[in-house]
Amino acid sequence: METVNKLVSDRPVVVFSKNSCCMSHTVKSLLCDFGVNPTVYELDELPGGHEIEQALIRIGCSPAVPVVFIGDQLIGGANEVMSLHLKRNLIPMLRRAGALWV
Repeated sequence: METVNKLVSDRPVVVFSKNSCCMSHTVKSLLCDFGVNPTVYELDELPGGHEIEQALIRIGCSPAVPVVFIGDQLIGGANEVMSLHLKRNLIPMLRRAGALWV
């Protein structure tokens, strides 16, 4: 978990992803369409990615990707991100984290 905390700290938006995951692609596209420049860690390309994936599972992320952190806060996966978006809570959260300026 220490590695995850280190990767997430001081970044407004972090996405843990896999290139082969269509939901990861969807979440990254949504954030980029808003103008967010998320820090993306592709676990299938990252040395030690499997260990990070296991740490995400241990903190309750199921499935392990995509996992989104906004302002050091664990948001969750695609369902949670889309739910925030549909409730119109995602953009204000991104603004508070400093990921959006408009």
